[in-house]
Amino acid sequence: MLSSSDFASASWDLIIRVDNLNEKQRDVKLNVSGDLHIGGVMLKLVERIKITRDWSDFALWWEQKNCWLLKTHWTLDKCGVQADANLLFTPQHKMLRLRLPNMKTVRLRVSFSAVVFKAVSDICKTLNIRRSEELSLLKPSDDYFKKKKKKDKNNKEPVNDDVLNLESSPTTSGTPVVSGLYSKTMMPMYDPVNGTPASSTMAWFSDSPLTEQNCNILAFSQPPQSAEALADMYQCRSLVDKAKLNAGWLDSSRSLMEQGIQEDEQLLLRFKYYTFFDLNPKYDAVRINQLYEQARWAIVLEEIDCTEEEMLIFAALQYHISKLSSSTEIQDFTNESEVDEVEAALSNLEVTLEGGKADNMLEDITDIPTLADNLKLFRPKKLILKAFKQYWFVFKDTSIAYFKNQELEQGEPIEKLNLRGCEVVPDVNVAGRKFGIKLLIPVADGMNEVYLRCDHENQYAQWMAACILASKGKTMADSSYQPEVLNILSFLKMKNRNSTSPVTSSIENTDMNPEWFVSPRCAKKHKSKQLTARILEAHQNVAQMSLVEAKLRFIQAWQSLPEFGVTYYLVKFKGSKKDDILGVSYNRLIRIDVATGIPITTWRFANMKQWNVNWEIGQVAIEFDQNVSIAFTCLSADCKIVHEYIGGYIFLSTRAKDQNETLDEDLFHKLTGGQE
Repeated sequence: MLSSSDFASASWDLIIRVDNLNEKQRDVKLNVSGDLHIGGVMLKLVERIKITRDWSDFALWWEQKNCWLLKTHWTLDKCGVQADANLLFTPQHKMLRLRLPNMKTVRLRVSFSAVVFKAVSDICKTLNIRRSEELSLLKPSDDYFKKKKKKDKNNKEPVNDDVLNLESSPTTSGTPVVSGLYSKTMMPMYDPVNGTPASSTMAWFSDSPLTEQNCNILAFSQPPQSAEALADMYQCRSLVDKAKLNAGWLDSSRSLMEQGIQEDEQLLLRFKYYTFFDLNPKYDAVRINQLYEQARWAIVLEEIDCTEEEMLIFAALQYHISKLSSSTEIQDFTNESEVDEVEAALSNLEVTLEGGKADNMLEDITDIPTLADNLKLFRPKKLILKAFKQYWFVFKDTSIAYFKNQELEQGEPIEKLNLRGCEVVPDVNVAGRKFGIKLLIPVADGMNEVYLRCDHENQYAQWMAACILASKGKTMADSSYQPEVLNILSFLKMKNRNSTSPVTSSIENTDMNPEWFVSPRCAKKHKSKQLTARILEAHQNVAQMSLVEAKLRFIQAWQSLPEFGVTYYLVKFKGSKKDDILGVSYNRLIRIDVATGIPITTWRFANMKQWNVNWEIGQVAIEFDQNVSIAFTCLSADCKIVHEYIGGYIFLSTRAKDQNETLDEDLFHKLTGGQE
């Protein structure tokens, strides 16, 4: 039997720093033994402090090991805690500043002990953004706020005007928050008196601190920034700059504290994965608006390339949305007529994003449609002028075959192009009546470049839609083919300049500042009056759209750009002497030349057999069908970030509507976590 002296020798002193809100941190010495569990240590500590308050959110943080001691039933011996351990008794929830996609900053209490995946889920519940798995937190590079800091040096007062303070947010308790408008079964909430659907704008925020604030900051588009403010914002000038910015994504499998995030630090909340599932204006006012804002800033700050013609379409939509948002008449997103107007657009947007399946899936799979028509073809070769030659083309399954003329269709084609896994890029100028399709077809040693030229809009829409589906491994029998054709036609209609309609009178009457709606580079190329006229001209094609429809159209047009949804990283491929850019998209990986920005080759996730990471050397190895293997090391970011991107997209592809709001979080961590 142990004597009291033996027991004393088995115990030792443990010094714990206490983080007690506004007071200074102080050290508390406890006499403990190795068999004392973590919960017992915290109980002894609170008794020793002798301060009456709610300590339920406090936990122990081990500084040397950079980890939380959250398993309160584990003993000190099991955790490996000894007398030299630096422990901090601190709240698990701390204040954090988040800059949202609309460039507004919210300040709210966030869990620093939960993994980022769970913390983002709680943040989105507070902000009433569904599908939190599509978003994450980005720690910007030092350059991101540099211009703004220089400007603020002359200001005596700190700039806090734009901060929406949500200090009393529901995430404080750490318990899940049920969003106001939708229930667990995704049924709309109804007014108990008259049985009508609850007003969405108010119902969204009924259980949230946003009720006490101006909820329009999140659900409605804010006034556009001035040209001076745009000039002060950070712009990525090259693919390497974009790769550096993307290095800041936080690890979803670790907590904020473990990743060195400080209390009240500013992070960016962004849509990380470009698969926007189940967009619904009845429930998604905030989500649609923030998605629109992220797309808008990507266009205006030239994070994604577009033609001048497309820039004017985006400007016209922004102008229209800005006008509607400032109108006092637009207050309720549950307006049934408005929902009916955008229903088709929503369905089209969903199938083109591969986010879900349409209802009419009962096609006869034995009867796959074909396209056959005269098109012009051009293959780039050195020292040869760009001359298109006409052939008879037949599109069947996922392949295009072309013949010298229609009479030879039953014979052997000149060439057959398999479009599965290819890059499809629009080459269109509606004003110049140019309707081209650029195909980058993967081959063993890179990419074959082929240009097709159509005669008119309808022909272009049909062939372009077929090419897009074929690149994803789908045929024209797929239910998304007709919606894709209609999407392309509607976008071409928006691009069509209506020169017969007079806009000169409206130029004089408008108070538009065109520089607010286009990139700084585009604004410098044209005089203000000229730019206003062209935006108003384009606006005539979108002037009848409702607010939500206009935002969805903007998202749709953004999504149709060739570079949409591609996230860039600087890598070195195994066996290569030079660095390359790796583009990660929702359905493929792209190897891109750093100097020219031209894709070298593409690998689709659908053909991936397995991938693994060598954590010691930071190398990602991927094996595809047909004995194709690649390996690369990440230079601009930790390989865990790229690994998580690949696993995250594969995880999101498993979502289905019948899953409702539940997510298999374990599967996400299994696909993205790694074995470090």
